[in-house]
Amino acid sequence: MEIFLGLMIPFIGTAAGAGCVFFLRNQLKPLVQKSLLGFASGVMVAASVWSLLIPAMDQSESMGKFAFIPAAVGFLLGIVFLLLMDRITPHLHLGCNEAEGPKCSLKKTTMLVLAVTLHNIPEGMAVGVVFAGMMADQAEISLMAAMALSIGIAIQNFPEGAIISLPLRSEEEMGKGKAFLYGAVSGIVEPIAAGVTILLFRFIQPLLPYLLAFAAGAMIYVVVEELIPEASEGEHSNIGTIGFAVGFVLMMILDVALG
Repeated sequence: MEIFLGLMIPFIGTAAGAGCVFFLRNQLKPLVQKSLLGFASGVMVAASVWSLLIPAMDQSESMGKFAFIPAAVGFLLGIVFLLLMDRITPHLHLGCNEAEGPKCSLKKTTMLVLAVTLHNIPEGMAVGVVFAGMMADQAEISLMAAMALSIGIAIQNFPEGAIISLPLRSEEEMGKGKAFLYGAVSGIVEPIAAGVTILLFRFIQPLLPYLLAFAAGAMIYVVVEELIPEASEGEHSNIGTIGFAVGFVLMMILDVALG
């Protein structure tokens, strides 16, 4: 039950954010959106370091001075994986008119959701790998540490849900219920990815340090490629920086206090 709850917490965060469409008439103001994007970036970077990369190196301490190898290799593979996914998946980012990936005839709304869904995959993998490590009795990963990661990702998923559903409501003139559904569905991939990872944990246990770092690399790719540029473009980019600092510190506190 605890594991199921841990896997669902990030999705609940996305759905709660998408639920803002029932209470707000228009999409978020640029300053608010920048601060939330920066906040999400800070949470993801801190989670990548404290919840993924450091445990990956701790689990490899038997390698002595070469304990960095699984973390370094896994991290780079995570970057390459998201780079390939970005190239082969048709998607459209908010505020952009030109889609990325291969050309297709998908609707704009579908490609908007695909963009968010694509970036939610590594977050789901991160949660799944951490809970798999906990189930494998890794001393470096406790239940509270795994829950801290889930809570941290759920917190940063809240603005993600709002950022996808509110523009669909205001720009695409979509009904509230449908806009909420699109926003919520973008986050369902997280518990799915996490659940698949846990189901396979017996086979991946020897690779846990690599997989922890892989998830970190994939998350950092999302931050550097999408979130930070979107938070920094135009005026008042310092708002995004402040949001980043708040998100980073909050996730650090969660991981250390609960871990």
